[in-house]
Amino acid sequence: MTDAPNPFAAMMKMGQDLARAFNPALEHFTPKGFETLWPTMPREMMEALWGRTMNPGGLDARTRLLLTLTGLTILGAQAEAQIRLTVRHAREAGATKQEIAETIAQAGLFGGVPAMTRAMELATAVLDEDAKP
Repeated sequence: MTDAPNPFAAMMKMGQDLARAFNPALEHFTPKGFETLWPTMPREMMEALWGRTMNPGGLDARTRLLLTLTGLTILGAQAEAQIRLTVRHAREAGATKQEIAETIAQAGLFGGVPAMTRAMELATAVLDEDAKP
C-alpha cells in the first residue's frame, strides 16, 4: 500500500514550481509589508463608499471598519495584512485608539485570547507608526 500524496502539498509544490519558472526570485518572495503599497483612503472617500453617503441612515465607515476588525480578530487574527490595513483605515475614518483596542478586546471573547493578543500586537504596531513624527 502506498501513501497518496497530500493534495494540498502537491498544489503548493506546483505553485512554487510555476513561480520559480516565471521568476526564480519569486521562490523567496514574502508578502510581509505588501499592504504598504495600498494607500490609506481619505475619510471622505471611505464614507462615500462604505458609509452613509449611499446608504443614509445606515452604518458609517468608522463603524463598518470596526466591525471588520472584529471579524478578522474572531477568525484568529491570521490575516495580518488585512488587520493592519483595517486599523489604518479605521483611524483615518475617525476611530480612536481606545475604540480599536476595545473592539479587539470584545472580539477576544469570541475568538479567544491568542487571537486577541495577535490582533492587538498588529494594531499596536500600526498605532505606533501613527505616533511617529
